[in-house]
Amino acid sequence: MEFVSGWTAPETTAVRDAAAPEGAGREERAMCVQCGEPTDYPASTRGATLCPVCEWHEAERVACSC
Repeated sequence: MEFVSGWTAPETTAVRDAAAPEGAGREERAMCVQCGEPTDYPASTRGATLCPVCEWHEAERVACSC
């Protein structure tokens, strides 16, 4: 697992979700609006949801370049 400024690699979420038994009260994950990958958010989350990678890229894009 690689750490970059507190961000963990996206494969850790897949491992975490796979560890829970099937149908164990988990809510389905929302899909990223940019790339279609699963996000860390439940499907009932309102608004545009992004996967960890796209969130990282969006944060870099809007960061102040002063």
